[in-house]
Amino acid sequence: MHCPIHVTLRVRPGVPSLRGGALVHEWRRSLAEANERGDFRVAHYSLQGDHAHLIVEAHGKEALARGMMSIGARLARAVNRVGRRSGPVLDGRYHHRSLRSPREVRRALAYVLLNARRHLAKSRGVSRSATAHLDGASSARWFDGWRREAASRVQEARGDASAAQPEVARPRTWLLRVGWRRHGLVDPAEVPGGAVPT
Repeated sequence: MHCPIHVTLRVRPGVPSLRGGALVHEWRRSLAEANERGDFRVAHYSLQGDHAHLIVEAHGKEALARGMMSIGARLARAVNRVGRRSGPVLDGRYHHRSLRSPREVRRALAYVLLNARRHLAKSRGVSRSATAHLDGASSARWFDGWRREAASRVQEARGDASAAQPEVARPRTWLLRVGWRRHGLVDPAEVPGGAVPT
């Protein structure tokens, strides 16, 4: 394992939104049980209406395939339990991209953790000056790379969960632990896809 991986999972049309409060809670519980499997770990995620983004680390293609099979099954079971439904949830295979440089990792972190803000910017024209909130349907509350002025928002987002076990694993690759910081900490007011603020 030399570099982290950005993974996207899509759900089938007609599946309830992944951002519902009960589903987010169930996903967190389920992910906490499987976030680290030795050769595979989920370091960050965000749930959107019809897809999920994850940043994972895996020791090779087989570990990635096994880990994603487990994560996909957990997401499907969570959706079906909360929605009191049965049947397939995921729409085909996951898409993945290896992140090979500090800049790629930094962009992926902002993209995943601020993806809801990106979607709002596209649909409603949210600007960088709009009030920034940490996305409750993501691992943003466990991310330690926010700019200093965002620290109070992180504490608010963690709330009573600060004593809880995170549902994501600590990254082990140099790129995901340290390397990405060469390009600046992440500002919760960023709109991913634009320029990285200086």
